[in-house]
Amino acid sequence: MKNQIKLFAVIAAAFVVGFGVNNFATGDVPSRIAVVDVNTVVAKSSEVKALKKEQDAKMQELQTWLNTVRADVAKQQTQEGKEKLVKKYDAEFAKKQESIKNNYAKKLQAIDKSISSVIAQEAKTQGFDVVLSKGAVLYGGTDITKDITKLVK
Repeated sequence: MKNQIKLFAVIAAAFVVGFGVNNFATGDVPSRIAVVDVNTVVAKSSEVKALKKEQDAKMQELQTWLNTVRADVAKQQTQEGKEKLVKKYDAEFAKKQESIKNNYAKKLQAIDKSISSVIAQEAKTQGFDVVLSKGAVLYGGTDITKDITKLVK
């Protein structure tokens, strides 16, 4: 789960960096540059926390289901019966797992879009021409992480 949140942070950072590079590529010399610590914004996001909690609950439900499946398979008297049941449950498990994965990806993408939109809107509101990921900037830029974190909550 933490790896997925880190992946989201990296994707969001790439978007922010790409957004900034795009402004440079158009030939406009930026007059104001902002930086955002995307990892901090993601870590403090109530949407991300809720998604993580929901994902944990779904994984617990899946584990409970697997325990029921194991017990059902263990009740079978013959090896053939066990194999048939395992085959049936394998297909069900794959469907459940895929559904959980797709649901999570869809919601994560929506959160990413929402956070990116907040960053872009706040940058415009504060008059910044470029927003970069704080990790990509060695020196300079106005840190607007706190402002973004307040808006994302």
